[in-house]
Amino acid sequence: TCNSLLEKVLFACDELAGFITAVTYVRPSKTVDEVEVKSVKKKMKDKAFARAVNRDEIRSGAEELGIPLDEHIEFCIMAMRANKKILGL
Repeated sequence: TCNSLLEKVLFACDELAGFITAVTYVRPSKTVDEVEVKSVKKKMKDKAFARAVNRDEIRSGAEELGIPLDEHIEFCIMAMRANKKILGL
């Protein structure tokens, strides 16, 4: 269980950032600029895709923060876009 806000945010973003990275790598352009919330959610349903990523942790991370999953995914995508050069995406 996460106690501080920082712990909650790190927990919520860790698995999701890895998953968004995996989604980015299968895009034709291999850039996070093309990743959309709906494509992330669609890939989350595919158990064979990035199978090491714990989808339950992604969902519970958003719940811990008290925000809808779509909003959480969008925020993470936008943060990764803002830092795409550092992240190599």
